[in-house]
Amino acid sequence: MKIADVRHILDTIGGMFPDAHCELNHSNAIELTIAVLLSAQCTDATVNKVTVDLFQKYKTPLDYISVPLEELEGDIRRIGLYRNKAKHIQSLCSILIEQYGGEIPQAHDLLITLPGVGRKTANVVVSNAFGVPAIAVDTHVERVAKRLGLSGWKDSVLIVEKKLMKAVPRDEWTLTHHRLIFFGRYHCKAQNPKCQVCPLLDVCREGKKRMKTSLIRKDNDQAPKVKN
Repeated sequence: MKIADVRHILDTIGGMFPDAHCELNHSNAIELTIAVLLSAQCTDATVNKVTVDLFQKYKTPLDYISVPLEELEGDIRRIGLYRNKAKHIQSLCSILIEQYGGEIPQAHDLLITLPGVGRKTANVVVSNAFGVPAIAVDTHVERVAKRLGLSGWKDSVLIVEKKLMKAVPRDEWTLTHHRLIFFGRYHCKAQNPKCQVCPLLDVCREGKKRMKTSLIRKDNDQAPKVKN
C-alpha cells in the first residue's frame, strides 16, 4: 500500500477516535499485565468489573501467591478460562518475586517468558506501562488491518504486526494500536460493521463487498414478483 493511502487511513481513524486509549483499568505495570492476561478471550468491560475488587485485594505479587489457588480462582470466576489464568497469575508473580524484585521487567524479550504473557500482552505492557512504541495485534486490530488492506487476508498475527510496524511511523505505533482497536470495537465491528457511514469505504475490501451484496439484495427485493 502507498504511503499516502496509509496516511489517509491513519488520519481518518485518528479523526474519528482522537482520544483512543487503553480501556483496561490499571494503576501500575503489574495491574496492567494481569488485566491484559485476564482479557484473553474476554471483553475489557468484563475484566474491569472483576479487577475493581481484585486490585483492591491484591496489591503486590506476594499478595497473589499468599492465598490458595482456589481463592484466587473464585476472585476471577467471572472471567473465561479463569482456572488457567489463576495458575498463570500465581506462577507469574512467583517469578517476579524470585527474579525481578517483585517488579514487571521492562524488556520485551523477558516479558514474553512470563506465564500467560504472549507477544500481544508484552506489546501492550511495554507501550502503555513503559512508553516503548509497539503495536499489539488483537482481534480488532487484525480484522481492521485485513479489511483495509494493510495486510493480507491470510496473514498470521505476527505478519500483520510486522506489516503495520513497517507501514506506520514508529512514533505512532502505540496510538495507532489504540485507534485501530477503537475503530474495530465501535465502528468496524465483526458482525455489523457500519459500512454505510464509513469514511474509509473507498479503501475497504470488506466494506465494498458488503455494500455490493446489500445492493443486490435490495434490487432483488424491489423487483416485481412474477405470478404463476
